[in-house]
Amino acid sequence: RFGLWYPLADAGDHTPTAENVVQVRLAHGLLDYPRGKSAMVHYQAAADLRAAARALAAAHPDVTWLCRHTEGEVADPAALVAELVRGFEARFGAPPTMPG
Repeated sequence: RFGLWYPLADAGDHTPTAENVVQVRLAHGLLDYPRGKSAMVHYQAAADLRAAARALAAAHPDVTWLCRHTEGEVADPAALVAELVRGFEARFGAPPTMPG
């Protein structure tokens, strides 16, 4: 479903302008969640994923997060994000959370 990881700071060079989903994780280390540890911090659907990824990078200029986006067309990006968050919560006991 998802392509290769790249730095969030470079997301504007990699993400499509189409409706799609982006996944964001720590580049190093793990966060504590109620039922384990994960590097994942965010899932997001957007009508213009490039603009959304650039906004995320601009809002968090001092982080070393990685992101990747879904490859190809996603029928319902919002539904995919909801499914990913539900799965994350089921496994880790809380939704992914951006530190800071």
